[in-house]
Amino acid sequence: MQVGVFIPINNNGWLLSETAPQYMPSFDLNRDITLAAERHGLDFVLSMIKLHGFGGKTQFWDHGLESFTLMAGLAAVTTRIKLFASVATLTIPPAIAARMSVTIDSISGGRFGLNLVTGWQKAEYDQMGLWPGESHFSRRYEMLDEYATILRELWEKGESDLKGDFFTMDKCVLSPRPSAPIKMICAGSSTEGLRFTAKHADYSFCLGKGINSPTAFAPVAARMQDFAAETGRKVETFVLSMVIAAETDEEAWARWEHIKSGADHEAIRWMQGQAAADARPNADTNVRQLADATSAVNINMSTFIGSYASVARMLDEVAEVPGTGGVLLTFDDFVKGVEDFGTRIQPLMRCRQHIVKEAA
Repeated sequence: MQVGVFIPINNNGWLLSETAPQYMPSFDLNRDITLAAERHGLDFVLSMIKLHGFGGKTQFWDHGLESFTLMAGLAAVTTRIKLFASVATLTIPPAIAARMSVTIDSISGGRFGLNLVTGWQKAEYDQMGLWPGESHFSRRYEMLDEYATILRELWEKGESDLKGDFFTMDKCVLSPRPSAPIKMICAGSSTEGLRFTAKHADYSFCLGKGINSPTAFAPVAARMQDFAAETGRKVETFVLSMVIAAETDEEAWARWEHIKSGADHEAIRWMQGQAAADARPNADTNVRQLADATSAVNINMSTFIGSYASVARMLDEVAEVPGTGGVLLTFDDFVKGVEDFGTRIQPLMRCRQHIVKEAA
């Protein structure tokens, strides 16, 4: 099973809490986390793109870097680890995104991949006059289908002449082409999102569900495999998961309770209001999940809380779910979290023993 880190490109990571670690994003912070991940044999890092935060007392995600630029910088200081940027497809034309990707491919020596983001928070794009209107909620994967097609044509053939509803190429050219295939990610969990992923992407990222429920994402992974079977393509599911680990289960749970006690309710309400903008009654999107009141403090992602041994055991259970390619990890404290994962958790994981042996 592959292991990646969802590096903190925006402030405070993925915890909407006054009692969680508070920090600003910077190149130095993300460089140190990425170099630690590379040193411990982790497989990849991924940075999101967020253009408007949720406010509140913690100013959650009000401060953020730009994904392509950050990954270009990280490409220059790493040697082995794979690097995924995220593109806000409403802001960057596909031909420009294709060329930016090739540039980082060149810097990294073929270690670059791309996460495609359709955009769900209206405020991100309204502020720049780029929100297409409410129809975007129902047509965003039609747009993304054209976007991904143009990317593939430019990367693989060096030319695209696509004439679509959203984009018009006139023998658009790209050279040089990538030195290695550029893998694409989609994090959509709706039926439209999974169908798109089966057609275009290499990896499907999902939020997972619940506290210490390592196999709760299995139905989503199974649906992804059904759609992939229809297209005849191999697509693996990666589970977005938070790790809060300590020497003992009791210590880890105490830290989680402390984080919950400081929930930034103002920021949570903003997130929930934005998520409710997609009013379609049957919209089975992951946005509905992340804004659910059940555990909005950690955006309702799959969370593993416990001793290093307990977390290692649960991650091994994740690896056993059919169709699983890996996990994308976040931490309450990223610097300590990555170090603890590399030295205390990974050596106990059955599915990572090949990495431990290589290190030895």
